[in-house]
Amino acid sequence: MRLTDFTDYSLRVLMYAAVRSDELVTIAEISEALGIARGHLVKIVHALGRAGYLSTTRGRTGGLKLGRPASRITVGDVVRTMEADFRMVECFDTEGNACVITAACGLRGVLGSALRAYFEVLDKFTLADIAAEKGKLSRLLGLGATEQPLVRMARK
Repeated sequence: MRLTDFTDYSLRVLMYAAVRSDELVTIAEISEALGIARGHLVKIVHALGRAGYLSTTRGRTGGLKLGRPASRITVGDVVRTMEADFRMVECFDTEGNACVITAACGLRGVLGSALRAYFEVLDKFTLADIAAEKGKLSRLLGLGATEQPLVRMARK
């Protein structure tokens, strides 16, 4: 199974917002950091905002941030929301199925089980899980480290 670029980029936008959770970020910043065209990101941010994953503020001082805590956004929910179609084979489409062997074919059940297992795994992970390495992500995004330095206790 392959995710569309739209869903892939949606997850990346959410990870960026999770790393910068203490501040508003702009589409221009995300575009530069992730190397994704601004026009494409506008559509993605709009869809993520409609779904409640992002909160957006318009205007000169506007930007975007997570619409709810990263720990309450599952990867499975984002994938289900952003992907348009999970019909792996023709018989998954009850209205347009013209396959002549559907009534005797066991493939639909096998692939249906695989799809359920796929989402069971994705539902176990939150945005907080996949963006847990904030320091590394920040460096890779050109943001500098956001991790607090370790404070060492003096030995007596």
